[in-house]
Amino acid sequence: MMKQVILVVALASASFAQQGVDTIIQRSVEANAADWKAAPDYDYFERDLQQGGGAKTYEELMIFGSPYERLVAVNGKPLSPQQQTQEQQKLEAAVVERQKESEQERMQRIARYEKERKRDHLLMEQLTKALDFKLMGEQRLGPYDVYVLKATPHPGYEPPNNEAKVLTGTEGKLWIDKKTFQWVKVEATVIRPVSIEGFLAQVEPGTHFELEKMPVADDIRLPKHFAMKARAKVLFFFTLKLQADETYYGYHKAAPIQPATAEK
Repeated sequence: MMKQVILVVALASASFAQQGVDTIIQRSVEANAADWKAAPDYDYFERDLQQGGGAKTYEELMIFGSPYERLVAVNGKPLSPQQQTQEQQKLEAAVVERQKESEQERMQRIARYEKERKRDHLLMEQLTKALDFKLMGEQRLGPYDVYVLKATPHPGYEPPNNEAKVLTGTEGKLWIDKKTFQWVKVEATVIRPVSIEGFLAQVEPGTHFELEKMPVADDIRLPKHFAMKARAKVLFFFTLKLQADETYYGYHKAAPIQPATAEK
């Protein structure tokens, strides 16, 4: 009888624990969606490490519904006065060009930007569907008290597109703010080869990415750092190596740019 009682208690505890994990994940999905929705409201700076060495820093500006990238520094050094003038002229030309767009042209430009945003967001959304999560504990990560969850591939997961297919062979880890349920950090690593049909390519084990987020307002957290190292076999023979390392900072509300008024 005692063994049965212990078994019932153990099953109930496991069920309660899983309900707790499901709640954490669901609330984090909601918080992440709010962050994604708010992102276009902000301008920021982005520092990209180059694969051949060095770094370039850009100011990302929202102009009439889609971003514009202005180079501001190379290898940590501001541009020369002449280069700054050239970049300012490019920016002003882009503003004028977008002001002159027809309504259809503007809608098409914004649609391309939104399509890319939705593609990236879909992959992040699919993380919580493609993986099963287990609460590993709680810890202090920087200034945050976080839940730490381990993620493993969910059997039977059906990816909605080729990008999400890589998640079928991926495991990861999530650090979620206990107070806001927003993602503080996420890591994912490919643990087995994943073939991408139609592209004659195979993502190789060891492919890894990580994302850190930072608060930019009381209820909004946006990317702070993104890093990726990818290995893939193209035509299942040639090995392709890709990597990215991007740091984001200086978030501030995008300043509205008013269309030029017609001359009288």
